[in-house]
Amino acid sequence: MTGAEGPARPNFLLFITDQHRADHLGCDGNPVLRTPHIDALAQQGQRFTQCHVATPICQPNRASLMTGRLPSLHGVQMNGRELSLGETTFVDVLRHAGWRTALVGKAHLQNITAAPPPWPAAGQRVPHDALRPYPGRYGQEVAASWAADEDFDLDLPYYGFEQVQLSIGHGDDQQGHWRRWLRRQDAQAEQLIGPAQAWPTPQLALGRLGQAWRTRLPEALHPTAWIAQQSCEQLARFARQGEPFFLQCSFPDPHHPFTPPGSYWNLYDPADIALPASFSAHLHGLPPAIGVLRRQRESASDFRPGYAAFAASEQEVREAIALNYGSIAFIDAAIGQVMAQLQRLGLDENTVVLMTSDHGDLLGDRGLMFKGGLHYPSITRVPLIWRDTAPARQAGVRHDLAQTLDLAPTVLARAGLPPVHGMQGRDLFGPGPKRLGLVIEEESQRADFGLDRRLRMRTWRTERHRLTLYDGQTWGELYDRVADPLELRNLWADPAASALRSELTEQLLRAMIAASDDSPCPTAAA
Repeated sequence: MTGAEGPARPNFLLFITDQHRADHLGCDGNPVLRTPHIDALAQQGQRFTQCHVATPICQPNRASLMTGRLPSLHGVQMNGRELSLGETTFVDVLRHAGWRTALVGKAHLQNITAAPPPWPAAGQRVPHDALRPYPGRYGQEVAASWAADEDFDLDLPYYGFEQVQLSIGHGDDQQGHWRRWLRRQDAQAEQLIGPAQAWPTPQLALGRLGQAWRTRLPEALHPTAWIAQQSCEQLARFARQGEPFFLQCSFPDPHHPFTPPGSYWNLYDPADIALPASFSAHLHGLPPAIGVLRRQRESASDFRPGYAAFAASEQEVREAIALNYGSIAFIDAAIGQVMAQLQRLGLDENTVVLMTSDHGDLLGDRGLMFKGGLHYPSITRVPLIWRDTAPARQAGVRHDLAQTLDLAPTVLARAGLPPVHGMQGRDLFGPGPKRLGLVIEEESQRADFGLDRRLRMRTWRTERHRLTLYDGQTWGELYDRVADPLELRNLWADPAASALRSELTEQLLRAMIAASDDSPCPTAAA
């Protein structure tokens, strides 16, 4: 491969899904779900079996993907904060080096709601924030603004993307450019979307919770199909331009509410879905957070928040997994459509193709659903596939630790460009010592699990162990994943594991120091 100015500058095509756990792919060993197109990418490229997120929350982890930096550095530590326009994204770097750049689908780098801050408490004086926003226009992804004004749009380039076809939301009820396109296809099409217009499914437990509905929207008009179509059209434009490109094809699904359209709705039967092995398993050293969720289910059977983890019934879990499989199968077909276009245009031989997700979903693990405040691998481990055409990049399976924030420096290195100073991620194919572990961060807007403060936590994950600490709490989690791969035995309070706990806590502390921000560069000492 030549440098950034040479004739063989590679193209990049990134597929990213939402709330998609790694084991919900055929190539990761799922015995039920069929994903032939994603599996083909894995067979042709390198699949990372131990890729974990920087944080298991959508907006912060997408910001980490773009910047190669932990949430505590780029500032988007939770949904509801916006990625500073002062941050340098790897797409910015590619664009300035001559790559054409585009995004189709979900961005979620700025707020999608205009809700007021959840703190301070009502009646308290609103303080000044320590940081002022970097100058620029924020609120560009607020769904209500797109719905209210047909001319509302993004300022381009948007975090490095020269062209954006945006979709905001999940399921069949989304806003942005997709909604405008939908109205152009059929003036009455909006009457087909949402739970109020859906086909009746009185037997559906998740339907009664408002977390699934059988949409009347045809497959061809669904956002997933639109994203594939727009991506194919964008590839054709890139082919005509004849310059290297980066295209992000970003699917808002699979995600609750579950609304796979047409044949994908009943592609998998909940009755045929096996519950996860840990669904009703006995948990030794029960983490208090899970105890709280289980007690909520016992005392209030209708406790089913749409935004956080909850203890679910067997039927709810089976339905969710079956519908989730349907959404993933739909996405897999869409990826196949885009890959076929790449080949038709003669772009396949010089395009690096990546596939990943922004986080996972419990989907029945330990009897729980959704996400939030728990760092089990079903939430933190995501797919990562790197299919490269360079002869030196052999296909295979990698079991070493990788993380979402590694994508930015790895793409830049493959493009022949230097990394951005201040990135914590590392080139997945570069030299260097073996990684000791990963820091995973999470902060919530809420006091989940009945805590006396909003949830703040850090996890240190090595190849063998997981240690998780919660701010202000005397309890935590410690698992030996070799002896206990399902993480059913919490060793936090086990006297025999006290030395191990201290050792891992020190490793976490040292890793957090090493990951502290060293950008911008200081002036030289006198």
